[in-house]
Amino acid sequence: MSIERSRLPARERGVSLIELTMFIVIVSVGLLGILSAMTLSGRHGGDPAAHRQALALAESLLDEVELQPFTRCDPKGPPATPGGACVIAEGPGPEAGETRTSTTTPFDNVNDYSGFTMPPVQAPDGTAIASLAGYSASVTATSGATLGSLPTTDVILVQVTVTAPDGWAVSLSGYRTRQPQ
Repeated sequence: MSIERSRLPARERGVSLIELTMFIVIVSVGLLGILSAMTLSGRHGGDPAAHRQALALAESLLDEVELQPFTRCDPKGPPATPGGACVIAEGPGPEAGETRTSTTTPFDNVNDYSGFTMPPVQAPDGTAIASLAGYSASVTATSGATLGSLPTTDVILVQVTVTAPDGWAVSLSGYRTRQPQ
């Protein structure tokens, strides 16, 4: 008696050429997308050290400005009597002869920094800082800002903008209130 074996289909093993080709195409497209994203972020990410330096410079300059007095009368002149006129009124921008780096007539009020620019960055004594040669800084001081219930005549908004060598800019703002006179 002979037992006839029924022919069972053999189990498939491996992958076909079409499946292998599709796998290679899909993986290649995915890798190409990942590499393109990494290249783009590397090209446009900038130098984090330069950006941190620009932020530190902006913070330092904003602190310098905000530490100055904000008065109605110029600090070089006599103070006004309460409600009286100033001998030398303080206005936006430096008074004649005042510079940030002067040892005899330095900036002595927040308003003096209005419109100030530093396209080589300098220490307060006027020395150019070689490691910051590609950076620039500017300051605006805007009178009449609103801050809570304070009169707008007693508030000034200070904005410092620093640009890094790669063109990336950071702006910091702060308020200064007028000292009573």
